Amino acid sequence: MGNNNFLEIIFLPAHKLNNLIQEKKLKVSEIAKCYFDAIEKSQQKLNLYITICKEQGLNFAKILDESPDYLDDLSNIKPFFGIPIAIKDNICTKGITTTCASKILQNYIPIYNATVIERLNAQSYILTGKANMDEFAMGSSNENSFFGPVKNPWDINCVPGGSSGGPAAIIASGAAACALGSDTGGSIRQPASLCGVVGLKPTYGLVSRYGLVAFASSLDQIGPITRDVKDAARLLNVIAGWDENDSTSINLKMPDYEEFLKDDIKNFKIGIVKELMVKEVAPEVRESINKVVSLAEQMGAYVEEISLPSLEYALSVYYIIAPSEASSNLSRYDGVRYGFRNTSAKTLREMYKKTRAGGFGDEVKRRIMIGTYCLSSGYYDAYYEKAQRVRTKIINDFKSAFKKYDILISPTSPTTAFKMGEKLDNPLMMYLSDICTIPANLAGIPAISIPAGLSKSGLPIGLQIIADSLREDNVFRAAYSLEKAIGFSKNPIGLYE
Repeated sequence: MGNNNFLEIIFLPAHKLNNLIQEKKLKVSEIAKCYFDAIEKSQQKLNLYITICKEQGLNFAKILDESPDYLDDLSNIKPFFGIPIAIKDNICTKGITTTCASKILQNYIPIYNATVIERLNAQSYILTGKANMDEFAMGSSNENSFFGPVKNPWDINCVPGGSSGGPAAIIASGAAACALGSDTGGSIRQPASLCGVVGLKPTYGLVSRYGLVAFASSLDQIGPITRDVKDAARLLNVIAGWDENDSTSINLKMPDYEEFLKDDIKNFKIGIVKELMVKEVAPEVRESINKVVSLAEQMGAYVEEISLPSLEYALSVYYIIAPSEASSNLSRYDGVRYGFRNTSAKTLREMYKKTRAGGFGDEVKRRIMIGTYCLSSGYYDAYYEKAQRVRTKIINDFKSAFKKYDILISPTSPTTAFKMGEKLDNPLMMYLSDICTIPANLAGIPAISIPAGLSKSGLPIGLQIIADSLREDNVFRAAYSLEKAIGFSKNPIGLYE
């Protein structure tokens, strides 16, 4: 297979690969081979995966080639039949290591699948492997992984964003057709922005969290990272829906999200959130968002700047609530039941201390300490309770805005991808990377990042589209229309030259 043909295949969206399988123009095993070849070529440069499932994936691809679904009745073939998909390494996969990119779980093998994995299994998808990430999903640059940092396919001296830096870089580099990530404060959208791909955080409760290793349970949400908006809608169709194993799962009839992919935003009311166009937003990013605003107006949308005053406090609120929930969730890693254990300790107390000190990385320890402090006696009311009250104000501000506007837009990230190590010693600067994405998690509402263009130095810029709770229809309609209007179609093909 020639290099051009190989590149053509690995940079196709999943829905086009699905068409090629249906038309019998490509076998599943041919597609799988292309992607595993791409992984082989990119893994050493980018450190995308923690676990690669090559043998398992290629063997399953051959089985699918011989399956009755493929040989006899292609008309009913499922959308992700034979499609190579990467899974963030904090989503449980039965019999396959799930590490959360942490030393404390480096040898943990789950005995069950997350609900989203069971739903993908029903599609006969091909697991390419478990994607690298920030440890326990805590980070904005993917430099906090015990297994080493992920590099950005557009410029290997830059970060891919975090915490789903692995899944986003995988899609950008053509090392899988789709990926699942998790988003607690922007962990799907921010890396999608920095890597020039599509990342969706669905409404909280729309996708089951059963089998997602918890960071902050009131904020965590699994979502798709894809090459285009159509794939995001298709993947959401598969993974969304009620699950009795998740007490926060929403029980309602699921629409077909593909039906909302209409190239029409005429008369759409769009608000540009003043508090998300902060001074930290780089001039090139601002310029790119302004160009999209002009496109939206040309398409017949009504656009104006709006103010949501409470968003000024979103970052502060998040960094009280998320670490508080993390300190509670991560207390289970004590060296007693599973995971890493320090064996040199002489007493139980010493074993706890040495296990947690040696098992967790610096950023995770930092957040556990912040959270434990916020929840401690005498400080709970001053910090955690107050943060929850401000969170309610943020939710109410969004509710008021959505009475008038169909969607809100902002940059996804205030900057393009920054240099490796640039913000590592300055946590506050790192935390500001999520300033535009955090509010949607606090409010539990859907938001998507789509590519809006490239900077002068050739790095991707992302546009964020936010809608009201369970209004993924507006998210998809706007994202699909603007994606077409923007016409972003570049890939970092230099990796394979």
